Amino acid sequence: MDTLIEAWAGRIVDAARSGCPLAIRGGGSKTFYGGPEEGEPFAVGAYSGIVAYEPTELVVTARAGTPLVELAAVLAEKGQWLAFEPPYYAPSATVGGMLACALSGPRRQAVGAVRDFVLGVKVLNGLGDVLSFGGQVMKNVAGYDVSRLMAGSLGTLGIVLEVSLKVLPLPVSEKSVRFALDEATALTKLNQWGGRPLPISASAWHDGVLTLRLTGAAAAVAAAQRALAGEALADADGEVFWHSLREQTHVFFAGDAPLWRLSLPSVAPAQALGSTLIEWGGAQRWLRNGDSRVIRAAAAKAGGHATLFRGDAALKASAGVFQPLSAPLARIHRNLKQAFDPQGVFNPGRMYPGL
Repeated sequence: MDTLIEAWAGRIVDAARSGCPLAIRGGGSKTFYGGPEEGEPFAVGAYSGIVAYEPTELVVTARAGTPLVELAAVLAEKGQWLAFEPPYYAPSATVGGMLACALSGPRRQAVGAVRDFVLGVKVLNGLGDVLSFGGQVMKNVAGYDVSRLMAGSLGTLGIVLEVSLKVLPLPVSEKSVRFALDEATALTKLNQWGGRPLPISASAWHDGVLTLRLTGAAAAVAAAQRALAGEALADADGEVFWHSLREQTHVFFAGDAPLWRLSLPSVAPAQALGSTLIEWGGAQRWLRNGDSRVIRAAAAKAGGHATLFRGDAALKASAGVFQPLSAPLARIHRNLKQAFDPQGVFNPGRMYPGL
């Protein structure tokens, strides 16, 4: 593997000298996300394998090219998993792509996001140098938390080589229940329940139906189910439903209409902008169709922001994928890019134009 890294470092140096950028590609499962790829394709999936795994310490270190399905299988053997439920979207999904895109599944509202589970990373920067940040232990807070900067950076800061992640035991008991509620009432209920000691690990509202997932000790789940009432789902049906949200195979995500992801305060009212699916207790709202200016203005007014999650090249070019940055935030992004990739070698434009 050291030979492979040396070869990659040489290619990065050559790209920096020639001014030819590199388009980093792992498993290719999430190339739709972010701006268009620019530059010479640079496949990095060959650097794979689990480096270290300590089940008793709840920590695993894997190379970035490791398929998520492979990592999940190893963890499952010890009754553990990545609790933030990263979406795959394809069997080729890798650990590096998971970190670069920083997408979390339905359980994010209860356990946290991808970056909350990152303990350390090893990366190749834009000068061809190998840099290591963080470590392989839970208590690792000295200095700047550079490791988590890589989460959601879409490969613009460097090539991720290895990631150390916190893992958790698999759930002991899970049940799903449904309620017939309109959108406004569902949001009210979600915020009310969010203030109570209920073991809600996921929530989703769509087309007049609110679905909750309860997770924890069997007694706690049973007590919450009795307190909330609602229609109980068969275990298999519940599993299929939450998987369909994680992998976006649910009927809501079908078709070619633009898909927007709104990050809003959970107490924000219904936005009435188009067909909607609500997750994370009201904090994540998926939207189909709609005018980009209207959507972004409404999201900002509600105290949040909107991301064009899926859309054609023309819409991405006109609307941009991510909410435009304020001047101070744009300066921080430029400074980070300059520090990690001074020649602009990696994935130009995947996050913002000019970066």
